[in-house]
Amino acid sequence: MLSLQHLWTRSGVLTVLLFPLALLFTVASRLRRLAYRRGWFAAVSVGVPVVVVGNITAGGSGKTPLVIWLVGWLQARGYRPGVVSRGYGGAAPGCTVVQPDSDPAEVGDEPLLIRVKTAAPVVVGRDRVAAARTLLARYPGVDVIVSDDGLQHYRLARDVELAVIDAATGLGNGWPLPAGPLREPRSRLASVDAVIQVVRGAQPPRAYPPLATWRADYSAGSAWRLRAPHDRRALSELPAAEWLAATGIGRPQGFFDMLAAQGIRFRARAFADHHAFRPGDLPADAGVLMTEKDAVKCLAFAGSDWWAVELEVAPETGFIDWLGARFERH
Repeated sequence: MLSLQHLWTRSGVLTVLLFPLALLFTVASRLRRLAYRRGWFAAVSVGVPVVVVGNITAGGSGKTPLVIWLVGWLQARGYRPGVVSRGYGGAAPGCTVVQPDSDPAEVGDEPLLIRVKTAAPVVVGRDRVAAARTLLARYPGVDVIVSDDGLQHYRLARDVELAVIDAATGLGNGWPLPAGPLREPRSRLASVDAVIQVVRGAQPPRAYPPLATWRADYSAGSAWRLRAPHDRRALSELPAAEWLAATGIGRPQGFFDMLAAQGIRFRARAFADHHAFRPGDLPADAGVLMTEKDAVKCLAFAGSDWWAVELEVAPETGFIDWLGARFERH
């Protein structure tokens, strides 16, 4: 995955060689979307408002942290949100309800993190409609569903579409899969309700004329010890040693940039996205910093000085006001 992401940052010989496959992918994607727009395939309404938080690129854009923020925002306003997700990397068959002690190898690391961080009900399943119906049947009090990813899962009817773009990587080389990172053409962004650019560290947002985009700043928050989650400290309170910063997320450089912005001294080690951490992957006797997404997979064998760094998500005020007005209309 890391080599693919490197390929997708620019156009080259291999990109051109992959063009025939990219062309086939583009035709299939456009035909599928056309089928739903023309009504040849029917989108299914599940009876409550649905908000899709997704992207048009493969790889880590930062959508799951925005889902966690959105669920908290809804809860603070009296809504009872539930979450559906594909559960990428998980082996659970059919539709599975995620519990706080679920195995990430079964339900996926991101759905488990959402469940732990928000306490909202979460159901994973490849079929988002079936997952949403399972969620509503199991938790009849849910009055809004947030879909973690699923922008291209057109069978699930939605009321709001939020597209997330990483400001550092943007749309890559602009080519469709597998020659580039695009799941859909750039023009798809014109049809979503809002485009949010994730900004980490000093990376400024990009311009996508004529699209208007909102900004969401992601920064490193406090840290908690994996062996003792109640032990929480500001990053500035951690020992001034050289840490091992290890992560298996879609864009590991984003995590490293946030640590650097906090003045943390570290050596970096990146694993593939959704890496299934096992004992021996990281030194048990070292000081390790990782994301919370990584931490949920390391709790059973964590070293004594392994810490998870919380992510602080701060969308700009204009987006929050727009979102509030949108929900008032519903």
